[in-house]
Amino acid sequence: MEAIDLLLSRRSATALHEPGPDAATLELLLASAARAPDHGRLRPWRFIVIRDAARERFGALLADQLRRVRPASSPEALEQERLKAFRAPLIIAVAAVKDPRSRVPMIEQVLSAGAAAQNILLAARALGFNAVWKTGGAAYDAEVKCALGIAPADALVAFLYIGTEPQGRDAQAPRHDWQDRVSYWHGPVVDG
Repeated sequence: MEAIDLLLSRRSATALHEPGPDAATLELLLASAARAPDHGRLRPWRFIVIRDAARERFGALLADQLRRVRPASSPEALEQERLKAFRAPLIIAVAAVKDPRSRVPMIEQVLSAGAAAQNILLAARALGFNAVWKTGGAAYDAEVKCALGIAPADALVAFLYIGTEPQGRDAQAPRHDWQDRVSYWHGPVVDG
């Protein structure tokens, strides 16, 4: 797939199933992620791979987080939260392990991890899979972060769900107008 076609056809998947990426494909996804822009060569990104039986434990972690923040959650809501771990055969949690001593601003460290996540999405598509980027309350929860091996002060920027779309689901991405989001700067804006 040509790079421009890949960019113009990228979209979030609505359903993902087996097969998921094998070990060699996972290596390519992660190698692609490591090519993200990285001011200061900090390599702030961390990738937590969740697959196979670990999805069951991840689902329990998601349900526990919901139970903690919303104690009145119904059993159905907790089960729905647990089942998020089974949206796809592979989940990659992408984090920015921030270095507060660096001269590189924190926002740039987080943006680098976001760029790494985008690289994974594009690489998955190029390799015949699709993916969806999710976050939700669990991505901002200190206990979830610790359970995944990162510090509460670090940023969990994405849960990337990766797998194969069912036949017939590989539709074209909707076209989004972008022209109203562009301006051409010619100098400082002057009031009055």
